[in-house]
Amino acid sequence: MSLSCFDLGERMLSVSEAQRHLEGLVSVPLATELCPLAELPGRILAEAIHSPIDVPQNTNAAMDGIALAWPAPSAELALVGSVLAGSRAERSLDAGEAVTITTGAPLPRGADTVIMQEQLIFPGEGRVGITRSETVHRGQHVRQAGEDVARDSQALAAGTRLGPAQLGLLASLGVTEARVHRRPRVAIFSSGDEVTAPGEPLPAAGIYDANRYSLRGLLDGLGCEVIDLGILPDDREAIAGALARAAEEADMVITSGGVSVGRADWIKAALGEVGELGFWRIAMRPGRPLACGWLGEGRTPFFGLPGNPVAVMVTFLQFVQPVLRRLVGQPDWQPRRLTALAAEPLRSRAGRVDYLRGSYHSDRQGRLWVTPTGRQGSGILTSMVLADCLIEVAAECEGVAEGEPVTLQLLNDFS
Repeated sequence: MSLSCFDLGERMLSVSEAQRHLEGLVSVPLATELCPLAELPGRILAEAIHSPIDVPQNTNAAMDGIALAWPAPSAELALVGSVLAGSRAERSLDAGEAVTITTGAPLPRGADTVIMQEQLIFPGEGRVGITRSETVHRGQHVRQAGEDVARDSQALAAGTRLGPAQLGLLASLGVTEARVHRRPRVAIFSSGDEVTAPGEPLPAAGIYDANRYSLRGLLDGLGCEVIDLGILPDDREAIAGALARAAEEADMVITSGGVSVGRADWIKAALGEVGELGFWRIAMRPGRPLACGWLGEGRTPFFGLPGNPVAVMVTFLQFVQPVLRRLVGQPDWQPRRLTALAAEPLRSRAGRVDYLRGSYHSDRQGRLWVTPTGRQGSGILTSMVLADCLIEVAAECEGVAEGEPVTLQLLNDFS
């Protein structure tokens, strides 16, 4: 399949159209590799994990106290032993008998109930009584074998990102390694003669390069290997050569700047020499100019993001992230969305999707409200710094009144 088959030309695409066409950029995920447990944080499972054991392995006590067989007598019980975590009782319990037990210790054969320490009295050596016996019920304070994960059941599905909880679960199963997709190698450039690297003297007409560092943060959060290739000059031949070389060593190439209709915007022209342009205009704000296509004979996915720093981040989240997710075996991934009420009127324009930066909170009634984070220009990075969500105003809306519902996309969602 070729992006030219889209037959999109200069037509302005809706956000949903662009996202749909991007599904053609990646047909299969990256290769897999077997990694030890200590190297798995942030990786994506290529195969489902099935449990080789019951978790917990034994039916055990959830409290310190005594274990007994129901029904608990109203009179005293005979204490016939003690079971500590990591040990096991040597014999079954008979009616009227109990053992002291610590949290996590396996229940003796015949026992099915645990009475916590705070409800016990010890009238004499080898005897125990129960206070407030009316609150005691069969099976209380007992963790059943396999109640968390049963033997042979699926513990984690393929496509799962391995965060702290997932890593802990693997360890609890005794798993020492897992097959995951290789990390994507992503080459990044900034472009423009006016762009200056941090640490260099800033020319009178220059700007510091924020975009590569925002992109690095986003790519790091998705577990990518970043190939930082610096700043491209406004020179068509130099850009074409750099893009061709990057495509040979990367799984994806991303540039920022140089994709609008300005005389010095060379990215689209260079792409025509070393690859193929699929589309470049999307009905959204911020971020309307976004070049997408392939580079080289290996058809390395390419994204030419806008130059304004907020537009870079927003377009990355909407378009680049889903393609990266497909590369690592998460083809059905979608950003987490919530519905909130607008805390103030939101300006928009029909015919495009607006992504406003916002901050959300709950009121005392449990309702979720969202407020824009100040000025919303595509160059105002502080609007992203203060934000924990994007407010997604649909293309058919001409604005949102105070108190009306809106859709939120949560930021920093690397699940």
